[in-house]
Amino acid sequence: MKLIKWIFLTLFSLATLKNEAQTTIKELKVGHEFFISVPDYMNKTVGLNSAASIQFKNVVKDVAGFLIEDPKEDLKLAETNFASINEYYDYFIKDFLKDEEKRTISKPNIIKKGQNSFLEVDASYFDKDSKMVVCYYVCLIETKDYYYKLLCWSSLENKDKFKSDFQNIAYSLRD
Repeated sequence: MKLIKWIFLTLFSLATLKNEAQTTIKELKVGHEFFISVPDYMNKTVGLNSAASIQFKNVVKDVAGFLIEDPKEDLKLAETNFASINEYYDYFIKDFLKDEEKRTISKPNIIKKGQNSFLEVDASYFDKDSKMVVCYYVCLIETKDYYYKLLCWSSLENKDKFKSDFQNIAYSLRD
């Protein structure tokens, strides 16, 4: 009986102890919700780019793509401020495929749709391993609070076949 009383008093004492924190705690928002549409022949995947928020591909059609998001607030914290989508593009493109053989990049095309700005380029390079030209559709997207990089690719012979699908993916983005 003494043991039961002792257990009860110990549990009661522990339950009534005041938990005093030395600092206040604040809630931080983690993650970002956005919406993007991909053709039904593409499936979500992993392993294309570790920084990507979403990745998709179709092995049979030999097409793939991914989207990377860059919060403007995080860029400011890293002291990387861009005055425009053009500056974001200049920062990105200087290193994109820079060491690849036969690298080509088209002139940027800028489109404004609603509140979003889209900067598109076609890029390609010769892949030594597969012995073929790989073609990229690159679209940088600026929204109110984010920059996004959409990179989709296919073989040279499928470039024109899938480009409008790649553009539709880019234009579907909303956050």
